[in-house]
Amino acid sequence: MARVMAVDDDHVIRGLLEVNLEMEGHDVITAVDGRDALDKVHSQAPDLILLDVMMPNVNGWQVAETLKGDPATRHIPIIFLSARAMEADVRKGTDLGVEAYVTKPFDPIDLMDLVHRLLAEGASA
Repeated sequence: MARVMAVDDDHVIRGLLEVNLEMEGHDVITAVDGRDALDKVHSQAPDLILLDVMMPNVNGWQVAETLKGDPATRHIPIIFLSARAMEADVRKGTDLGVEAYVTKPFDPIDLMDLVHRLLAEGASA
């Protein structure tokens, strides 16, 4: 299947994402914060990134802005995962170019459906 990066500073959520993605047959890369994600993204070449917004060190906004601003990584679909559900936050994600914004708590089945849809769209592009 695909290589998916799960970035979250909460080890429980990161573990939940990893288990669900692996059950769907994906190769999973995990990152504990934004700095870790940026350090791994070029060497690991994920097909999609699940990205928490509120993290220490480098937050999700900064990671998305960096990745979407780099010609080598701008094609990677990003799904924001956040407890921040305000319209301004969703709009900020859209303005940064992320493909989807999912609020926590999320339904793992719905999230996997979204992952599969975005991966399929990327494969057909």
